[in-house]
Amino acid sequence: MNTGPGSNSEAPREVEQAALGPRKGRTAPVRTKEERSLSKKPEEGRRRAQARTMPPWLLEVRDWGRTLVIAVLVVLGMHYFVFSLSTVKGQSMQPTLYEKEWLIVNKISYRLGSPQLGDVVILHDPAETAGHKEYLVKRIVGSPGDRIEIRQGELYRNGKLVLEPYTDALIEDADFGPVTVAGDHYFVMGDNRHAKASRDSREFQAVPRSEILGRADIIMWPITRWAHL
Repeated sequence: MNTGPGSNSEAPREVEQAALGPRKGRTAPVRTKEERSLSKKPEEGRRRAQARTMPPWLLEVRDWGRTLVIAVLVVLGMHYFVFSLSTVKGQSMQPTLYEKEWLIVNKISYRLGSPQLGDVVILHDPAETAGHKEYLVKRIVGSPGDRIEIRQGELYRNGKLVLEPYTDALIEDADFGPVTVAGDHYFVMGDNRHAKASRDSREFQAVPRSEILGRADIIMWPITRWAHL
């Protein structure tokens, strides 16, 4: 039977269209999960490839360096915002503190709250110039608005005798006051009440809160003197 040239050419086209269906447009090739991940993170892939080519000792140095930088940043942050160490100099806080003892100073407590009566604090020495600051350790005995007076060797606050179990002697210096502590200021004294043993608010007046660095919480060293203040 003779079908003619036109019949032979049309049949394959119909079969091809039936098999493939109508074309709606070009579709993107299907990629694996790994290929998609690498395309999204080319830098990570390059770093991994570079790490495979680095010698082991260099990888270890890099890891140690990264750890050291993080540790230094954490310590600096803790030192500035949370705590610091301070060494006692002089005898003005005896018998509570002795020379060369190490103290842990709590800084965050006064960022969140206010100094309290009885706190042992580290403060800038008001007598020092701005370019050369020294630090003092004293005890707060007067808060803003308190009326402070010393007479006959004893401390009075707002007309009432203050019991001070942390001292071992009456105040041997001259009578003082009465004075009223200004707002946002604190009256500080050393625990050593012997004559001329402490330079404190009796000499340089009450100190502003901004000059108080933090609260001494713990005697850290020597270990035999370890105690919470």
